[in-house]
Amino acid sequence: MEEYGKILIIAMPVFLVLIVIEKLYGIYKKNDTAPLIDSVSSISSGITNSVKDVLGLSITFLSYEWMVSKIAFFHQEATVLSYVIAFFVIDFYGYWSHRLAHQINFFWNKHAIHHSSEEFNLACALRQPIASLVNLFTFLLIPAALLGVPASVIAITLPLHLFLQFWYHTKHIKKMGFVEKILVTPSHHRVHHAINPEYLDKNHSQIFIFWDKLFGTFQEELDHVPPVFGITRPANTWNPIKINFQHLTLLIKDAWRAESWKDKLTIWFKPTGWRPENFEEKYPVNKIENVFDFEKYGTQNSQKLIYWSVAQILITLLFVSYLFENIAKIGLPNIFVYGFFIFITIYSSSELMDKSRFAIVWEGFRLSLATAVILFYGDWFGLNTVFSLSNYIILGYLSVSFLITIYFVTVDFKTNQNQTINSQTA
Repeated sequence: MEEYGKILIIAMPVFLVLIVIEKLYGIYKKNDTAPLIDSVSSISSGITNSVKDVLGLSITFLSYEWMVSKIAFFHQEATVLSYVIAFFVIDFYGYWSHRLAHQINFFWNKHAIHHSSEEFNLACALRQPIASLVNLFTFLLIPAALLGVPASVIAITLPLHLFLQFWYHTKHIKKMGFVEKILVTPSHHRVHHAINPEYLDKNHSQIFIFWDKLFGTFQEELDHVPPVFGITRPANTWNPIKINFQHLTLLIKDAWRAESWKDKLTIWFKPTGWRPENFEEKYPVNKIENVFDFEKYGTQNSQKLIYWSVAQILITLLFVSYLFENIAKIGLPNIFVYGFFIFITIYSSSELMDKSRFAIVWEGFRLSLATAVILFYGDWFGLNTVFSLSNYIILGYLSVSFLITIYFVTVDFKTNQNQTINSQTA
């Protein structure tokens, strides 16, 4: 946990700077592909995923370390060759786990968050799952285990492989010539994120595009078919925690309502989106039928809400940085209390972005939780040793945040709603 936290301390500002550069470049080119509130939601998702990983909130039934100890033909040291082997095997593993996530109902739940943005930009690369609490695909690393690649090499290569998938989430880089034949490029990945019928469930590769060409899932980006992004059953929320479990909720409801035991049991393993017969009529869900004729979610917001949301995510990143930098000092079980605070923070700020009146309740709960932590421990997880006024600053900030949330819910949202109604009736 501590080592991964240190890696994220370095990665987070790099990703943030690149997101800002893309935003400024889009404004300069008069082609802004990164609406602020969409980017805030994406960064929020990245925070929840990284905190989940750092807290170790996942189960692996079949560990790589166990596999390599049992089935390796011979054992390697951590050499350049072992890292090269690990990278290729992890990319093979990534292709198949990614493809299965698209093709099987139950597995789609953990991946839908990544596709939930109706934009395509660097920030949406951070939309990673918290719903993937169980790792079922470790067996795909068997080739590396057979070759005796050390577990330490896999542990280092996995996050590196993930971080290298960041750069190609952008509209600003067009086709890249010869590179298109070897690597996954922005053009390839735009196809993957698109909901156009021509593009659905294509280009699952993560670094090397030849897996798609080898296994028959490759699709080139077509000049006459501009990609439209999102998911065919729109999330209609900025809240990453809700998005993480939307598909699972629908599966549970459909399994409960299904009259046939066969449907109740097999719905989990059917192709993604499958529902029992006549359920689309009996229990309809919002689904995009024409990808060129639908309204994107949450496009009408006051500038005040947008800027406040940006400020909130930047402050949250400070809280997260302190957690990642001080995992050992905070210690068990306190890091889980801290992690819970971060999740409540994201939930509360996302509810406000969704213009939900319950944002007041969540923000009040966040203030109460922080107050209880400071009263119980005497300070904010040891922060007083760094800065003596930290208790007052944290409680002051959370109190102001609570009051601002009340303002938005009781004044700003109603004002904007009335202006929208007036403009529609004018």
